[in-house]
Amino acid sequence: MGDVFRIFLRLGLTSFGGPIAHLGYFRREFVERRAWLDEGTYAAVVAFCSVLPGPTSSQVGMLIGLMRAGAGGAFAAWLGFTAPSAIAMTVIALGLHALEAQGSLTSSAWFNGLLAGLTAAAAAVVTQAVLALARALCTDRETMTIAFGAAIVAIVIAGSAGLGWLPIALGAVVGALFIQRDAGAAEAPALPVRVPRGVAIGAGAVFILVIGVLLVPQWLASPALALIETIVRAGTLVFGGGHVVLPLLGNVVDDGLLPARDFLAGYGAVQAMPGPVFTFAAFIGAANTSPLTGVTGALAATIAIFVPSFALIFALAPVWDRLRALPRAASALRGANASVVGLLGSVLYYPILASLSKSTSGIGIALAAYALIAVWKFPPWVVVVTSAVLGAAAGALA
Repeated sequence: MGDVFRIFLRLGLTSFGGPIAHLGYFRREFVERRAWLDEGTYAAVVAFCSVLPGPTSSQVGMLIGLMRAGAGGAFAAWLGFTAPSAIAMTVIALGLHALEAQGSLTSSAWFNGLLAGLTAAAAAVVTQAVLALARALCTDRETMTIAFGAAIVAIVIAGSAGLGWLPIALGAVVGALFIQRDAGAAEAPALPVRVPRGVAIGAGAVFILVIGVLLVPQWLASPALALIETIVRAGTLVFGGGHVVLPLLGNVVDDGLLPARDFLAGYGAVQAMPGPVFTFAAFIGAANTSPLTGVTGALAATIAIFVPSFALIFALAPVWDRLRALPRAASALRGANASVVGLLGSVLYYPILASLSKSTSGIGIALAAYALIAVWKFPPWVVVVTSAVLGAAAGALA
């Protein structure tokens, strides 16, 4: 278990680049270098985690830890991989809060320019993510139609608290009804992970308990509970992890728990962090205006966003081989994934591009940031830092 923690802590400090890059780091470390898994086993674990909601790379890490050192190894893998980024995002949130408490600083042009630069970086990263996901997940007329429909629904219901899940649910239903299974598609490999029956039942009970939080009516929820509801909903419904978490966490802006400017600045900052993008929840937990804030809020939000998907993987692992054989399961999943593309596209429109439209320099920085990422293949953390510096300089010069 100590070995698992140390290795994943090193990965948590050095794994830049998002979930796909993380899976590459894991393969190099655990298949090629240490031979903890063979190629087939690793492929089966990745296939299982890729079709479930939650942060794919973190889920894969948890299962690797489970296979190596039992339940303690699973926790050690998550803690080592998540802690560096979560701590850094908490510190950034607390620092931003302290700076905003000084009214003279937050009214200064360079500080507002710095936040605009972080928003521009977020625009570039999300644009690249939308285009990459569209190429990978919207490959025919049906999935393209679902993506456009999801974007339309998301824009129409924008500002309606608690409805961020609706486009994904509709996409899954439409996919199950209208997407035909590809006869030539390869079957997902069988899952080699063995979860004890008691652990699986306990995980299922935890998942049901967590989902119960989402059944509390919005008008009954206190600000702190509304925050946890948003975080839990994101952890439950985000397929593929990474940038897809952005639209579902946006409810904290609609609920008045975090200004849009701070939300987008935090999302820009998390792109410069190693480890999982889900640690954006730590920033929201620390920076929000509910009673659950600061370090306590960061810890609660971090746990809340990871618990649903982790409970789900342990609950479903024993029955996965039967579930994947259901006739319409693959079609529903393709529909849900296509709707994710539209959902992310709607967030690119609002609030990201809507915020940038007020700043000519912000638009220019966003275009430059996109060129650095998409054309010159700069790592995201370099682009984020560069955008922040350019934004602060533009604000000061203005």
